[in-house]
Amino acid sequence: MKSIDPNNFKVTDKIKLSKIPTLLKIKADDDEKEEKLDKVQKKLSDLQDVMYSHNKYAVLICLQGMDTSGKDSLIREVFKEFNARGVVVHSFKTPNSTELEHDYLWRHYIALPEKGKFAIFNRTHYENVLITRVHPEFILAENLPGINSVKDITPKFWKKRIEQINNFEKHIAENGTIVMKFFLHLSKEEQRQRLLRRLEEGKHNWKFSPGDLKEREYWDDYQKYYEEAINKTSTGYAPWYIVPADDKEMARYIVAKIIWEEMQKHTDIKEPELDDKIRDNFEVYKKALQKN
Repeated sequence: MKSIDPNNFKVTDKIKLSKIPTLLKIKADDDEKEEKLDKVQKKLSDLQDVMYSHNKYAVLICLQGMDTSGKDSLIREVFKEFNARGVVVHSFKTPNSTELEHDYLWRHYIALPEKGKFAIFNRTHYENVLITRVHPEFILAENLPGINSVKDITPKFWKKRIEQINNFEKHIAENGTIVMKFFLHLSKEEQRQRLLRRLEEGKHNWKFSPGDLKEREYWDDYQKYYEEAINKTSTGYAPWYIVPADDKEMARYIVAKIIWEEMQKHTDIKEPELDDKIRDNFEVYKKALQKN
């Protein structure tokens, strides 16, 4: 299997989702892809241990994608070798009553990773310019000044919200959080097949919701707003990567490889060196322990 180059997936210019493939034409069987992923998993786990002791950076991994794009299984497989204390997953659903008493970014701020740790946002702050864009009536629940009806939600409102998201990401990046955002790019046909499997395979029945079919009717709208959001928020400090997602195993490997390659750019992440005074007294400490 040929090497994966993160730059092939990174959004640096304006993109058109309809022209980006949802499946890579790479000859590799599932065993080979799994073997490649296993190797990167271990490297990432070791890296996180070093990050924990270095204690200067945090990493935020943002996952977005249409229903059935494979976000949950990707999290399970890519991060399963991590020490449990080093990674936290947050799944953002409909804001609850407490969250609605704050600004829309508040619940994302309080879920940010501590120094030395990874956080994965399964659905992210981008829901606030995606699902609310498709269903603007949801904005009314935020009880915002000057927004009394859907008619009050103008293009200027969405432009400002995009600016706020960029500012949020810039702020956390400047304060030591490494941000990587992944859009799992799924085809409409593959989504149909995956939804059918949820109905046909008993062990996956619980995953099915009639709401999935309802949201599928808005497929074109979601693609439009994803495209707009990605084009306006892929920055040097918080880049987007568009990952072909029709092949789940390949998507997992691509995401893992990108994270690993991008982390290699932070060459200052190293285990702290032991104080010379402590090192010089190793023999003294050994003798003390041997006596007791």
